[in-house]
Amino acid sequence: MDSLLLCAGLIVLILVGAPIALAMILLPAIYILATGEAPLLTVPHQMYEAVAKYPLVAIPFFILTGELMNSSVVTERILELSRAIVGRLRGGLAQVNVVSSMFFAGMNGSAVADTATVGTVLIPAMTRSGYSPEFSAALTAVASTIGGIIPPSIAMIILASAANLSVGALFAGGILPGVLIGLMMLAVTYWIAVRRAYERSDEPFSFARVVRAFWRASGAMVIPLVLLGGILGGFFSSVEAGAITAAAAFLVGGVLYRSLTAAEVIGAFTRTVRLSASVFIVLAASGPFGWLLAKFGTIAMLEHWLAGFVASPVLFVIVLVGLILLIGTFLDAPANIIIFGPMLVAVSATAGFPPVQAALVVVVGFLLGMVTPPVGACYFLASFIAQAKPERVAIEMVPYMLIEVVVLFFMFAVPALTLALPHALGLG
Repeated sequence: MDSLLLCAGLIVLILVGAPIALAMILLPAIYILATGEAPLLTVPHQMYEAVAKYPLVAIPFFILTGELMNSSVVTERILELSRAIVGRLRGGLAQVNVVSSMFFAGMNGSAVADTATVGTVLIPAMTRSGYSPEFSAALTAVASTIGGIIPPSIAMIILASAANLSVGALFAGGILPGVLIGLMMLAVTYWIAVRRAYERSDEPFSFARVVRAFWRASGAMVIPLVLLGGILGGFFSSVEAGAITAAAAFLVGGVLYRSLTAAEVIGAFTRTVRLSASVFIVLAASGPFGWLLAKFGTIAMLEHWLAGFVASPVLFVIVLVGLILLIGTFLDAPANIIIFGPMLVAVSATAGFPPVQAALVVVVGFLLGMVTPPVGACYFLASFIAQAKPERVAIEMVPYMLIEVVVLFFMFAVPALTLALPHALGLG
């Protein structure tokens, strides 16, 4: 009963417009004041404990990397490369949207940042080319979740920190699922574009143009190579990788491309502080909220309930994926990952699934919550950029969301999809 009242209180606060972080802090504080079962200092103490983890230091560095790259000419060159690769296909701009999200995924690790970067450039261009604002917003929102799957990934860093897993193993394991989601989105986009007679460039495909575009964007391509090579090769930790890639982004934008002005650098740092603060306040707020859930026995109850399905792996997977998607509709991905992630990984291990495989399913599943109402940040941001009605955007998102759900089941059914690269690199 206590758990139901807590969840009901959270939903009510969200529906009346309270920030999620505030709601997660307010409810434990009210409980403590009403019952006196713990000192009020428990709330700030739990907030501190939630963020006092060394791997989380990498998050601002990865955000800064993305902001520095976006402040230079990198965005333009990535879009140029994407157009050279897929712009000739039916629905070329929509295809460019997906491919651009895949490229940007290797630079900032944030789905919200991808939505803002790609959306502000391509959504207006798509609507001018005859795409509906709702479709443009839906595609941008769901494609942006790839930013949290292909490394670097803020969501993976959070889960690795909370569940004591290897960041490198999660990064390596996220590559193939992220690419698979992108390819499936390209296929569905082509099918939709053919049915709706969306635009297609008359310019023929040119391999030479692809090579030229890749060369012009090669400086930006160095960033994910340095990042992945360093972490997966064991040369430096995720935090060191974040600092090194941020420095590399500054050199690429400021020295190689000579496109970073002092004002743009200051703006990049300012946006990094704001975005980092928004991530960390949710992470901190998840501490006291998770403490209260544990006190009410909610986490243990869910774990015990899930454990009842371990005898049937197929049924367990169906129930687990359904639970992840359900939870994801009410809380931000970072909060869900830090509150429920370790428990879901542990009970999946009891069912016979390796922790890395289960952790990646948890990450992808909770990232899908970034595009589902009522709290989907990417969903609302893309709708705002497109000036589209959110309810119509939600309808357009359905086929793309189904893709990610299908991939979630593939990730369980085909272990090599998540484990082949970590094993090949000796990361477990």
